[in-house]
Amino acid sequence: MPKITTQQLRRNTQASAASASVRPTTIGAPYAAAQRSGRAPAGGSSSSTTTDGSRHFGPMFNKSLGQHILINPLVSQGIVDKAGLKQTDTVLEVGPGTGNLTVKILEQAKKVIACEADARLAAELTKRVQGGPFQHKLEILHGDVMKRELPFFDVCISNTPYQISSPLTFKLVFHRPIFRCAVLMFQREFALRLVARPGDSLYGRLSVNCQLYAKVTHVLKVSKNSFKPPPNVESSVVKIEPLNPPPPVDFDEWDGLVRIAFSRKHKTLAANFKTTATLQMLEENYRTFCAASGAMVEDGFQIKERVLGVLDQLEYGEARASKLDVHDFLKLLSAFHDAGIHFC
Repeated sequence: MPKITTQQLRRNTQASAASASVRPTTIGAPYAAAQRSGRAPAGGSSSSTTTDGSRHFGPMFNKSLGQHILINPLVSQGIVDKAGLKQTDTVLEVGPGTGNLTVKILEQAKKVIACEADARLAAELTKRVQGGPFQHKLEILHGDVMKRELPFFDVCISNTPYQISSPLTFKLVFHRPIFRCAVLMFQREFALRLVARPGDSLYGRLSVNCQLYAKVTHVLKVSKNSFKPPPNVESSVVKIEPLNPPPPVDFDEWDGLVRIAFSRKHKTLAANFKTTATLQMLEENYRTFCAASGAMVEDGFQIKERVLGVLDQLEYGEARASKLDVHDFLKLLSAFHDAGIHFC
């Protein structure tokens, strides 16, 4: 047998150790690396539980889904308190994440339907309640909440992904049957636009459209440090209480009127309605309406005179959209319809 020097033995041993450490790349590799570096992986049993009962989740967050996990237990409890939950309530939760808010809702509600787009987070939430006293009360819907029909619910609670703030708000407002309330987390500026009143700097089309169908109140300010990872903006919680019954208004007609009025919200309504594009659109709609209803367009008909006549009749010609409330716009819409003028 050939002799092996100490130096050769050392080299062979190092080579064997190196080859033994080589493993096929698997989906779990990044999570194992996270554990070795002292960071919690992004799912399953490797998330850490703090002394306050909340779970921190990381390291990988899907930025396209707007994932910011609420880790402040006082904020979570405040949201649940503002919802005024009853033991008979079914709660729809949008974006439950790792369940820091979910577990507080489960303590007070009959059932929680949690809609989560990220399969990793849905699995984490399932494991969190598995075998516990609330397991039978939780139902998880995996998928995009904007692409599915919402189930029946009494209350909606959401730490809302900010990129779906507006579409989710109106999906809820138009949901039937009417629910009792929704308590939603939004970017601070968006929340303030929802609750803005005539004369406020953020008052606009969003404010009017939402307030047509619901009572909206600001209930809680939330610091960016209440999330992991912290977002770039401050947040607020608003409470939306749909009007029951809702006003009998065609939303497309309503939004068409409001869109024109707020095209330049500090200009007079007369100035906004006198633009060439607006008058052409309204005249086309008027002629279409007459044709559909079997009416004749009057000789010498002038759409500009008809529109300004309506504004003068209500003494709104010099009014500005930024100063008008929902009732003012309802009066305008009714008067325009009486004059045969439509917005869609």
